[in-house]
Amino acid sequence: MPLRRHPRLMACLAMALPLALSPALPADAETTTPQAVEALFDSVTEKAEALAGRPHDPGKDELPAALRDLDYDTYRQIRFRPEAALWGDEGLFSVQLFHTGFLFETPVHLHIVEDGEVTSLDFDVARFRYDDAAAGLPERDLSGAGHAGFRLHFPLNRADYQDEFAVFLGASYFRLVGRGQGYGLSARGLAIDTALPRGEEFPAFREFWLIRPAPEASRMTVLALLDSPSLAGAYRFDIAPGRDIQVEVTARLFARRDVERLGVAPLTSMFAHGDTTPRAVDDHRPAVHDSDGLLVHTGSGEWIWRPLTNPRSLRVSSLLDRDPEGFGLAQRERDFDRYLDLEARYDRRPSQWVEPLEPWGAGRVQLVEIPAPDETHDNIVAFWVSDTPLRAGDRRELRYRTHTFGAEPAEAAPARVTRTRQGWGGVPGDPSPPPRSRRHFMIDFAGGELEGLSADQPVEAELTASRGEIHHLQARSLPDGRGWRASFRLDPDGRQPSDLRLHLRLHDKVISETWNHVWHPDEQR
Repeated sequence: MPLRRHPRLMACLAMALPLALSPALPADAETTTPQAVEALFDSVTEKAEALAGRPHDPGKDELPAALRDLDYDTYRQIRFRPEAALWGDEGLFSVQLFHTGFLFETPVHLHIVEDGEVTSLDFDVARFRYDDAAAGLPERDLSGAGHAGFRLHFPLNRADYQDEFAVFLGASYFRLVGRGQGYGLSARGLAIDTALPRGEEFPAFREFWLIRPAPEASRMTVLALLDSPSLAGAYRFDIAPGRDIQVEVTARLFARRDVERLGVAPLTSMFAHGDTTPRAVDDHRPAVHDSDGLLVHTGSGEWIWRPLTNPRSLRVSSLLDRDPEGFGLAQRERDFDRYLDLEARYDRRPSQWVEPLEPWGAGRVQLVEIPAPDETHDNIVAFWVSDTPLRAGDRRELRYRTHTFGAEPAEAAPARVTRTRQGWGGVPGDPSPPPRSRRHFMIDFAGGELEGLSADQPVEAELTASRGEIHHLQARSLPDGRGWRASFRLDPDGRQPSDLRLHLRLHDKVISETWNHVWHPDEQR
């Protein structure tokens, strides 16, 4: 089954612990000092370790009946009052809150950390507007309503307006949006047993500590307590808004039981159709996706581009590596004409990169592609899986940086893939045409050393295929100096998939990233 889109449609929602005593700061600590933040993080860590030592408590249904019965349209009529934002005009950052209800049925516990003290943030109906169909809710019993999550604001685009740039809402999801971008893909705290037969486990952030920044600070810290049947964890998010949003993440995990597949730094996105779709789509829009490819920078320095697909059946693939430099889901195509969607503006969706801050050892970047009927479902997940399993009683600390970007991260490969196209590998009018299973692939590259390269240069395409026979491999320059095209034809080995890897070489030097695609013959019907 496809994953549901976040936040409108969620497959799993956050579940909260019973309200407990908040970890205390040293009495003389200032919350904006590194020492005070670390002391609080150590306290949250101790709480996570103690939680992991107890049986998992899925929580109880705490939401008032008046909110449990809300439909989507009514829930949308509950709006936070901007004038009630935490910290308001007292600094560069402010915080707005999400109401519970509809799919968000179990409150999370929020704490404010300021002036050396931790204070629980209680629900207050006065912070919200209840319009139209929701107008009668304040007259009903909303005690215990709580908050579903929060969003952070900062003057990204104009000095006189605080833009929303980060949202923490639902399970362990958080979303980031940089300057001039619109929300698209999501990040998560963890992914557990994604795409395994027994079903995915969705860890949830149960509590948050919002540490008030100094008035002129350009960074903000958020701490969180995560819980799930398999483990508990303490998280620290050091968030720096700007053209791209940068978050340094520290996660301290404590396992209750063995974890079969621990997905680290997961990114979740959507690909409905686009260049890689091998069948006709009844849609006036040429492409519909939040991301169009997985980009990996391996520990050996190779850049790999894996175009995304919306498959007919579940696909799980792994790119083996040791100490990766980073990986991410990218929306490379930024031209509005490639989407023609004035409402969704897929050309403005952010890309997101994950960069380890310490060696991760041996493992794999895993890509999960789930069949989805349309764009209302998140069907793409990418994460890191270590070869070292997480066993019951284990403790593990993870540190990484994640940030948004546009078409390319700053350190991207010199020549990149700009388009992947494929179709029948026959020639129109051929009296003896090849079988319909023969595929003709065309991969366009641009940038790097290809920029301004004359058409008579001896650029070569190098290709390996795990199965099948390759014909007519060649590389040619595109008109008007717009890059180079590698093309080939593949005769599949029956119904067996073929793992394809291709790059461009000039003389004795590889000058492009590696295009990696798995062709499944059963995609063609």
